[in-house]
Amino acid sequence: MDCRLGCGACCIAPSITSAIPGMPHGKPAGVRCVQLNDDNLCQLFGLPERPNVCSDFSASIDVCGNTNQQALILITELEQHTS
Repeated sequence: MDCRLGCGACCIAPSITSAIPGMPHGKPAGVRCVQLNDDNLCQLFGLPERPNVCSDFSASIDVCGNTNQQALILITELEQHTS
């Protein structure tokens, strides 16, 4: 599965403990990444500054569902069960 353009759920729902440009201590779950633009696109996509955890993420139907809203719900639930 390819990421849905403009979804951004993986940049909002999970906590990220590694440093992100503009967020040197990472980000808590449910907080929008500062690198996510108004169109819900990562401003670091394809750049070496992008954290490995972000680059390593692979969209799948189990995690992302069929809509952007489902992705936000599913990733939020996964975060709650793994934190």
